[in-house]
Amino acid sequence: MKGGEAKSKRRYQMMARAEAAQSTVDGILNVAIELFTEKAFEDVTLDEVAERAGITKRTVLRRFTSKDRLFVTAMNHAVEEMVRQRQAAPVGDVPGAVANVVEHYERWGTNRLRLLTQEHRIELVAEHVRGGRAYHWAWVEQTFAPQLAGLRGPARKRSVAALVAITDVYTWKLLRLDLGLSRVETERTLVEMIG
Repeated sequence: MKGGEAKSKRRYQMMARAEAAQSTVDGILNVAIELFTEKAFEDVTLDEVAERAGITKRTVLRRFTSKDRLFVTAMNHAVEEMVRQRQAAPVGDVPGAVANVVEHYERWGTNRLRLLTQEHRIELVAEHVRGGRAYHWAWVEQTFAPQLAGLRGPARKRSVAALVAITDVYTWKLLRLDLGLSRVETERTLVEMIG
């Protein structure tokens, strides 16, 4: 085998190993997100993560070193997807913005609700939740900027707070899960609430 062919083969093998390693990491993160959505933080074990991911606990620890670090990395991985989806909301288009946020909750609502039930007792979860609240406030200000134009001081703050509440995961939960509205009915109700 000539030098160029050997280098090419090594490069291919290195790329294949890197892709396999990334696939393992992605698999662990996806399983972790599922488990942290299904169960309370303290009820999720690294053994369970490893078993569901089809790998050893040692592999999980080698990649993430601890359950805390796995949680943070998994939630950050999820947040990247969430932010990409939420940033696609059309600015100033109330029905479009509502459809965007309902789509978000259809995918992530259960996860967000699980975390909210734990924020008062697990600081690691509370940090993540605080970040989510800050992001949601900023998203409302950006997405509904035309509706908020001209408002200042306390009037603006109240209007933003109202939009935050209307588009909150708890409002989605109430309409969609507790009261049994369809997704279309939930979107229509939220649009009407915004006016």
